[in-house]
Amino acid sequence: MNLTLFQRDDCPLCDAAHTCLLEAGVPDFDPIWIDGDLGLEALYGTRVPVLRREDTGAELGWPFDAVQVRRFLAA
Repeated sequence: MNLTLFQRDDCPLCDAAHTCLLEAGVPDFDPIWIDGDLGLEALYGTRVPVLRREDTGAELGWPFDAVQVRRFLAA
C-alpha cells in the first residue's frame, strides 16, 4: 500500500506524525512537503500533517495516534 504524508518544514506536529507512523508499524511512506507549492498549500494549509492512502484516496488528518493509523490502514 502506498502512503503519502503531507507536511511542512519545521513542523512539530509533523514530527509527531512520523512517530505515530513508526509506532503503528508503517514501514514506508512518501513524504511530501507542501511549503512553496501553492496548490498543496491551498488544499492542505493548516490541516497538515495529513496521511493519504494512494489506493483509495482516503485521508487521515491530524491529530491521530498509532491505533487510529492502524485502523485507517485496515479499512
